[in-house]
Amino acid sequence: MAKVSIAAYVYGRVQGVGFRFSTLHQATGLGLTGYAKNLEDGSVEVLACGEQEKVDQLLAWLKQGGPKHAQVDRVLTEPAAPGNYTDFKIKY
Repeated sequence: MAKVSIAAYVYGRVQGVGFRFSTLHQATGLGLTGYAKNLEDGSVEVLACGEQEKVDQLLAWLKQGGPKHAQVDRVLTEPAAPGNYTDFKIKY
């Protein structure tokens, strides 16, 4: 299967609610690599690399609101350059 890399920018109440940790759990369960990182503007950047179907599943989860204490207003996505990620991490 072809591998894809997608950068997603998640806006709303997504910092301080366990969003990155929950994203790590979801992505790891799907076998994806990449990272989740808080941005200075209050959003979260998610870079997901893996099989198209699995990346789509993670994006659907993000768009549905992520963890229960988060409130996702919008998710913007764009293709990303594949990195040499061996697992999914939280970046600081």
